[in-house]
Amino acid sequence: MDKKQVSRPELPLHPATLPFRTTLLSGGGLLGRLLAWRASRTGLLVALYDAASRSGEDSAAWAAAGMITPSAEAVDADPEIVAMGRRSLNLWPRWLAELPEPVFYRDDGTLLLWHREDAGEARRFERLLARRDASAHLVHVDAARLTQMEPALDSRFQQSLYLPGEAQIDNRALLKTLALALEEAGVQCHWQTFVAADALPAAGIVVDCRGMGARQDLSQLRGVRGEIVRLDAPHVELRHMLRLLHPRFSVYVVPRAEGKLVVGATSIESDDRSPMSVRGALELLTSAYSILPALAEARILEFTTQLRPTLPDNRPAFFYHLGKTC
Repeated sequence: MDKKQVSRPELPLHPATLPFRTTLLSGGGLLGRLLAWRASRTGLLVALYDAASRSGEDSAAWAAAGMITPSAEAVDADPEIVAMGRRSLNLWPRWLAELPEPVFYRDDGTLLLWHREDAGEARRFERLLARRDASAHLVHVDAARLTQMEPALDSRFQQSLYLPGEAQIDNRALLKTLALALEEAGVQCHWQTFVAADALPAAGIVVDCRGMGARQDLSQLRGVRGEIVRLDAPHVELRHMLRLLHPRFSVYVVPRAEGKLVVGATSIESDDRSPMSVRGALELLTSAYSILPALAEARILEFTTQLRPTLPDNRPAFFYHLGKTC
Protein backbone atom coordinates (compact mmCIF):
# COMPACT_ATOMS: atom_id res chain seq x y z
CA MET A 1 0.00 0.00 0.00
CA ASP A 2 1.40 3.39 -0.99
CA LYS A 3 1.99 5.96 1.70
CA LYS A 4 -0.19 9.03 1.58
CA GLN A 5 1.58 12.37 1.73
CA VAL A 6 -0.29 15.07 3.57
CA SER A 7 0.74 18.69 3.18
CA ARG A 8 -1.50 19.98 5.96
CA PRO A 9 -3.86 17.43 7.49
CA GLU A 10 -7.03 18.61 9.12
CA LEU A 11 -7.98 17.66 12.64
CA PRO A 12 -11.56 16.52 13.30
CA LEU A 13 -12.24 19.75 15.17
CA HIS A 14 -10.57 23.10 14.68
CA PRO A 15 -8.10 23.71 17.54
CA ALA A 16 -9.79 27.01 18.36
CA THR A 17 -12.83 25.08 19.58
CA LEU A 18 -10.71 23.14 22.07
CA PRO A 19 -7.92 25.47 23.18
CA PHE A 20 -4.86 23.58 24.39
CA ARG A 21 -6.82 20.33 24.47
CA THR A 22 -5.95 19.08 21.00
CA THR A 23 -2.75 17.04 20.88
CA LEU A 24 -1.20 15.90 17.62
CA LEU A 25 1.63 13.37 17.46
CA SER A 26 3.83 12.86 14.43
CA GLY A 27 5.46 9.45 14.60
CA GLY A 28 3.78 6.25 15.75
CA GLY A 29 6.59 4.10 17.07
CA LEU A 30 6.58 2.92 20.66
CA LEU A 31 7.01 6.36 22.20
CA GLY A 32 4.44 7.99 19.95
CA ARG A 33 1.87 5.27 20.64
CA LEU A 34 2.46 5.33 24.38
CA LEU A 35 2.18 9.13 24.55
CA ALA A 36 -0.96 9.17 22.42
CA TRP A 37 -2.56 6.44 24.52
CA ARG A 38 -1.73 8.03 27.88
CA ALA A 39 -2.81 11.47 26.65
CA SER A 40 -6.13 10.11 25.43
CA ARG A 41 -6.78 8.58 28.85
CA THR A 42 -6.61 12.05 30.41
CA GLY A 43 -9.47 13.24 28.19
CA LEU A 44 -7.39 15.01 25.54
CA LEU A 45 -8.40 14.92 21.91
CA VAL A 46 -5.52 13.17 20.15
CA ALA A 47 -4.58 12.57 16.53
CA LEU A 48 -1.58 10.49 15.44
CA TYR A 49 0.15 10.46 12.06
CA ASP A 50 2.76 7.89 11.10
CA ALA A 51 4.51 7.21 7.80
CA ALA A 52 4.65 3.47 8.55
CA SER A 53 1.93 0.91 9.08
CA ARG A 54 -0.24 0.01 12.05
CA SER A 55 1.94 -3.01 12.88
CA GLY A 56 4.97 -0.80 13.55
CA GLU A 57 7.46 -2.96 11.66
CA ASP A 58 9.50 0.08 10.57
CA SER A 59 9.99 1.39 14.11
CA ALA A 60 13.09 0.92 16.25
CA ALA A 61 10.92 -0.83 18.84
CA TRP A 62 10.00 -3.56 16.34
CA ALA A 63 13.60 -4.79 16.24
CA ALA A 64 14.36 -4.39 19.95
CA ALA A 65 14.56 -7.15 22.55
CA GLY A 66 12.16 -5.37 24.92
CA MET A 67 14.46 -5.60 27.95
CA ILE A 68 13.91 -3.34 30.97
CA THR A 69 17.27 -3.84 32.67
CA PRO A 70 18.41 -0.63 34.39
CA SER A 71 20.95 -2.32 36.66
CA ALA A 72 22.50 -4.53 33.98
CA GLU A 73 23.03 -1.44 31.83
CA ALA A 74 24.08 0.89 34.65
CA VAL A 75 27.78 0.28 34.02
CA ASP A 76 27.48 2.14 30.70
CA ALA A 77 24.34 4.26 31.05
CA ASP A 78 23.85 7.71 32.55
CA PRO A 79 22.48 7.60 36.14
CA GLU A 80 19.40 9.54 35.03
CA ILE A 81 18.58 6.84 32.49
CA VAL A 82 19.08 4.15 35.13
CA ALA A 83 16.68 5.97 37.46
CA MET A 84 14.05 6.25 34.72
CA GLY A 85 14.44 2.57 33.89
CA ARG A 86 13.98 1.60 37.52
CA ARG A 87 10.84 3.73 37.78
CA SER A 88 9.47 2.12 34.62
CA LEU A 89 9.66 -1.30 36.29
CA ASN A 90 6.82 -0.09 38.54
CA LEU A 91 4.86 1.52 35.73
CA TRP A 92 4.82 -1.31 33.19
CA PRO A 93 2.66 -3.82 35.11
CA ARG A 94 0.08 -1.10 35.83
CA TRP A 95 -0.03 0.14 32.25
CA LEU A 96 -0.17 -3.35 30.76
CA ALA A 97 -3.17 -4.14 32.96
CA GLU A 98 -5.02 -1.25 31.28
CA LEU A 99 -4.48 -2.52 27.71
CA PRO A 100 -7.31 -4.33 25.87
CA GLU A 101 -5.22 -7.47 25.23
CA PRO A 102 -2.55 -9.24 27.30
CA VAL A 103 1.10 -8.65 26.39
CA PHE A 104 3.86 -11.07 27.38
CA TYR A 105 5.76 -9.60 30.35
CA ARG A 106 8.16 -11.29 32.72
CA ASP A 107 10.16 -9.84 35.63
CA ASP A 108 12.28 -12.82 36.74
CA GLY A 109 15.50 -10.84 36.43
CA THR A 110 18.82 -11.15 34.60
CA LEU A 111 21.52 -13.78 34.98
CA LEU A 112 25.01 -12.52 34.10
CA LEU A 113 27.28 -15.27 32.79
CA TRP A 114 30.89 -15.49 31.68
CA HIS A 115 33.32 -18.08 30.44
CA ARG A 116 36.29 -18.96 32.62
CA GLU A 117 38.77 -16.93 30.54
CA ASP A 118 36.55 -13.84 30.94
CA ALA A 119 36.28 -13.93 34.74
CA GLY A 120 37.90 -10.51 34.83
CA GLU A 121 34.86 -9.08 33.06
CA ALA A 122 32.64 -10.25 35.94
CA ARG A 123 34.89 -8.55 38.48
CA ARG A 124 34.95 -5.40 36.36
CA PHE A 125 31.15 -5.40 36.05
CA GLU A 126 30.73 -5.78 39.81
CA ARG A 127 33.12 -2.90 40.55
CA LEU A 128 31.49 -0.56 38.03
CA LEU A 129 27.98 -1.41 39.18
CA ALA A 130 28.89 -0.69 42.83
CA ARG A 131 30.33 2.66 41.77
CA ARG A 132 27.56 3.77 39.40
CA ASP A 133 24.40 2.24 40.88
CA ALA A 134 24.67 1.83 44.65
CA SER A 135 21.00 0.82 44.89
CA ALA A 136 21.41 -2.19 42.58
CA HIS A 137 20.74 -5.53 44.24
CA LEU A 138 23.41 -7.90 42.92
CA VAL A 139 23.32 -11.52 44.09
CA HIS A 140 26.20 -14.01 43.82
CA VAL A 141 24.95 -17.39 42.64
CA ASP A 142 26.94 -20.61 42.97
CA ALA A 143 26.75 -23.60 40.62
CA ALA A 144 24.14 -25.51 42.64
CA ARG A 145 21.73 -22.60 42.87
CA LEU A 146 22.33 -21.64 39.25
CA THR A 147 21.31 -25.12 38.13
CA GLN A 148 18.16 -24.80 40.22
CA MET A 149 17.35 -21.34 38.88
CA GLU A 150 18.07 -22.11 35.22
CA PRO A 151 18.15 -25.86 34.43
CA ALA A 152 18.61 -25.15 30.71
CA LEU A 153 22.21 -24.07 31.39
CA ASP A 154 22.94 -27.72 32.26
CA SER A 155 25.64 -26.96 34.87
CA ARG A 156 27.90 -25.28 32.30
CA PHE A 157 28.75 -22.37 34.59
CA GLN A 158 30.23 -22.55 38.08
CA GLN A 159 28.91 -19.17 39.17
CA SER A 160 26.79 -16.26 38.07
CA LEU A 161 25.65 -12.80 39.08
CA TYR A 162 21.91 -12.27 39.40
CA LEU A 163 19.94 -9.04 39.15
CA PRO A 164 16.42 -9.80 40.42
CA GLY A 165 13.38 -7.83 39.33
CA GLU A 166 14.60 -6.81 35.90
CA ALA A 167 11.98 -7.38 33.25
CA GLN A 168 11.23 -7.88 29.59
CA ILE A 169 8.24 -7.25 27.39
CA ASP A 170 7.15 -8.56 24.00
CA ASN A 171 7.76 -5.34 22.09
CA ARG A 172 6.02 -6.44 18.90
CA ALA A 173 2.88 -7.53 20.72
CA LEU A 174 3.00 -4.24 22.62
CA LEU A 175 3.04 -2.19 19.40
CA LYS A 176 0.06 -4.15 18.08
CA THR A 177 -1.94 -3.90 21.30
CA LEU A 178 -1.23 -0.18 21.64
CA ALA A 179 -2.64 0.37 18.14
CA LEU A 180 -5.83 -1.41 19.24
CA ALA A 181 -5.95 0.61 22.47
CA LEU A 182 -5.64 3.86 20.50
CA GLU A 183 -8.50 2.93 18.23
CA GLU A 184 -10.69 1.91 21.18
CA ALA A 185 -9.88 5.25 22.86
CA GLY A 186 -11.05 7.19 19.82
CA VAL A 187 -7.60 8.42 18.80
CA GLN A 188 -7.56 9.30 15.11
CA CYS A 189 -4.71 7.14 13.80
CA HIS A 190 -3.49 7.96 10.30
CA TRP A 191 -1.13 5.14 9.41
CA GLN A 192 1.04 5.21 6.26
CA THR A 193 0.57 8.97 6.13
CA PHE A 194 3.68 11.09 5.72
CA VAL A 195 3.48 14.59 7.14
CA ALA A 196 6.21 17.05 6.16
CA ALA A 197 7.94 18.64 9.16
CA ASP A 198 7.18 22.15 7.91
CA ALA A 199 3.51 21.35 7.35
CA LEU A 200 2.37 20.07 10.73
CA PRO A 201 -1.13 21.33 11.46
CA ALA A 202 -1.95 23.80 14.16
CA ALA A 203 -2.91 22.21 17.47
CA GLY A 204 -2.76 22.94 21.17
CA ILE A 205 0.31 20.69 21.40
CA VAL A 206 2.24 19.09 18.55
CA VAL A 207 4.62 16.32 19.62
CA ASP A 208 7.30 15.13 17.20
CA CYS A 209 8.12 11.46 17.84
CA ARG A 210 9.56 10.61 14.44
CA GLY A 211 12.85 9.20 15.75
CA MET A 212 15.31 8.93 12.85
CA GLY A 213 12.70 10.63 10.68
CA ALA A 214 13.52 13.89 12.47
CA ARG A 215 17.20 13.86 11.46
CA GLN A 216 16.74 16.47 8.74
CA ASP A 217 15.41 18.86 11.38
CA LEU A 218 17.80 17.89 14.18
CA SER A 219 21.36 17.88 12.91
CA GLN A 220 22.80 16.27 16.06
CA LEU A 221 20.64 13.15 15.71
CA ARG A 222 22.52 10.03 14.64
CA GLY A 223 21.68 6.39 14.20
CA VAL A 224 23.13 3.46 16.14
CA ARG A 225 22.73 0.19 14.26
CA GLY A 226 21.39 -2.77 16.19
CA GLU A 227 21.30 -6.39 15.03
CA ILE A 228 18.98 -9.07 16.37
CA VAL A 229 18.45 -12.77 15.68
CA ARG A 230 15.10 -14.40 16.46
CA LEU A 231 14.99 -18.13 17.07
CA ASP A 232 12.38 -20.82 17.49
CA ALA A 233 13.63 -23.18 20.22
CA PRO A 234 10.68 -24.95 21.88
CA HIS A 235 13.08 -27.49 23.39
CA VAL A 236 14.96 -24.78 25.33
CA GLU A 237 12.98 -23.47 28.29
CA LEU A 238 14.49 -20.34 29.83
CA ARG A 239 13.19 -18.62 32.95
CA HIS A 240 15.50 -15.60 32.98
CA MET A 241 17.20 -13.19 30.62
CA LEU A 242 20.80 -14.25 30.05
CA ARG A 243 23.60 -11.76 29.44
CA LEU A 244 27.08 -12.93 28.49
CA LEU A 245 29.92 -10.76 29.81
CA HIS A 246 32.65 -10.51 27.18
CA PRO A 247 35.56 -8.09 26.68
CA ARG A 248 34.40 -7.02 23.19
CA PHE A 249 30.62 -7.23 23.24
CA SER A 250 27.68 -8.07 25.46
CA VAL A 251 25.32 -10.68 24.04
CA TYR A 252 21.95 -11.46 25.58
CA VAL A 253 19.40 -14.22 25.15
CA VAL A 254 15.83 -13.26 25.97
CA PRO A 255 13.01 -15.83 26.24
CA ARG A 256 9.62 -15.18 24.71
CA ALA A 257 6.36 -17.07 24.80
CA GLU A 258 5.88 -20.31 22.87
CA GLY A 259 9.55 -21.26 22.71
CA LYS A 260 10.79 -18.15 20.93
CA LEU A 261 14.13 -16.52 21.79
CA VAL A 262 15.66 -13.15 20.95
CA VAL A 263 19.45 -12.97 20.64
CA GLY A 264 21.23 -9.64 20.40
CA ALA A 265 22.61 -7.19 20.07
CA THR A 266 25.41 -5.94 17.96
CA SER A 267 25.67 -2.18 18.48
CA ILE A 268 27.46 -0.25 15.74
CA GLU A 269 27.95 3.48 15.24
CA SER A 270 26.47 3.53 11.77
CA ASP A 271 23.44 4.71 9.80
CA ASP A 272 23.55 1.55 7.69
CA ARG A 273 20.22 -0.33 7.48
CA SER A 274 21.51 -3.05 5.17
CA PRO A 275 21.07 -6.75 6.10
CA MET A 276 23.24 -8.32 8.78
CA SER A 277 26.78 -9.32 7.85
CA VAL A 278 28.11 -12.86 8.09
CA ARG A 279 30.46 -11.71 10.86
CA GLY A 280 27.62 -10.13 12.85
CA ALA A 281 25.46 -13.24 12.53
CA LEU A 282 28.33 -15.55 13.51
CA GLU A 283 29.24 -13.51 16.59
CA LEU A 284 25.67 -13.47 17.88
CA LEU A 285 24.93 -17.12 17.15
CA THR A 286 28.31 -18.41 18.35
CA SER A 287 27.99 -16.51 21.61
CA ALA A 288 24.45 -17.78 22.18
CA TYR A 289 25.55 -21.33 21.35
CA SER A 290 28.43 -21.08 23.83
CA ILE A 291 25.86 -20.40 26.57
CA LEU A 292 23.25 -22.89 25.39
CA PRO A 293 24.59 -25.68 23.13
CA ALA A 294 21.01 -26.95 22.77
CA LEU A 295 20.43 -23.99 20.45
CA ALA A 296 22.20 -26.01 17.74
CA GLU A 297 18.79 -27.42 16.84
CA ALA A 298 16.94 -24.11 17.05
CA ARG A 299 15.45 -22.68 13.88
CA ILE A 300 16.41 -19.20 12.71
CA LEU A 301 13.25 -17.16 12.19
CA GLU A 302 14.86 -13.91 11.11
CA PHE A 303 17.84 -11.62 11.15
CA THR A 304 16.80 -8.03 11.89
CA THR A 305 18.66 -4.74 11.66
CA GLN A 306 17.40 -1.32 12.71
CA LEU A 307 18.65 2.12 13.73
CA ARG A 308 18.13 3.60 17.16
CA PRO A 309 17.93 7.42 17.21
CA THR A 310 20.63 8.82 19.47
CA LEU A 311 21.97 12.23 20.49
CA PRO A 312 25.66 13.04 21.20
CA ASP A 313 25.37 12.43 24.95
CA ASN A 314 23.31 9.24 24.48
CA ARG A 315 20.60 10.63 26.75
CA PRO A 316 16.91 11.27 26.05
CA ALA A 317 16.07 14.91 25.40
CA PHE A 318 13.00 17.09 25.09
CA PHE A 319 13.05 20.23 22.98
CA TYR A 320 10.26 22.75 23.23
CA HIS A 321 9.46 25.17 20.43
CA LEU A 322 6.47 27.45 20.22
CA GLY A 323 3.58 25.16 19.35
CA LYS A 324 5.77 22.07 19.08
CA THR A 325 7.46 19.59 21.39
CA CYS A 326 10.11 17.09 20.18
